[in-house]
Amino acid sequence: MPPAFALVGLGNPGPQYRGTRHNAGAQFVETLSRRHHIPLDMAKYSSLTGRGDIAGRACILALPQTYMNLSGRAVKRMLSFTNTPVASLVVAHDDLDLPPGRIRLRTGGGAGGHRGVGSLIDHLQDPGFVRLKIGIGRPPPGHDAEGFVLGKFTRAERDLVTAAIGRGVQAVETLLTEGIDKAMSLFNRP
Repeated sequence: MPPAFALVGLGNPGPQYRGTRHNAGAQFVETLSRRHHIPLDMAKYSSLTGRGDIAGRACILALPQTYMNLSGRAVKRMLSFTNTPVASLVVAHDDLDLPPGRIRLRTGGGAGGHRGVGSLIDHLQDPGFVRLKIGIGRPPPGHDAEGFVLGKFTRAERDLVTAAIGRGVQAVETLLTEGIDKAMSLFNRP
């Protein structure tokens, strides 16, 4: 039976990327995994995956292991093998346009310059999935975006992002039980 939802956290695999701004989406899925006791212990679909129930809904959690810019390959494979429609896909990722500590749920739209989201849109040929954007803020003047997203959070940023991820977990739980519109109305506020 296909899962009701596929919850994917974008990031780069490997210990050198742990705690980086670009791995905020992966950190979200790891938090969701711990909270709902769904171990990410299966290597399938070029991802680390786990299956379980969240808010009474069958879910598959996934951390693509293909590196950020190739995430679409892994996610397309997972959706194909599990018969999960794109409309049941929720993707958590970092967002430069939101300040640290903010989250935003959105359905559809473009990649907004995010290469991982761009890879998903290219491979799925359908932008109609839900995005949970986790704010990481913009780099300071004189710093390039690539170096910034691959850098580690400062202590202050880490505290803000950890709190935002906690709100993101609540937002996804609300999405699963009450739908995207209710989740957006409750959690897209500053």
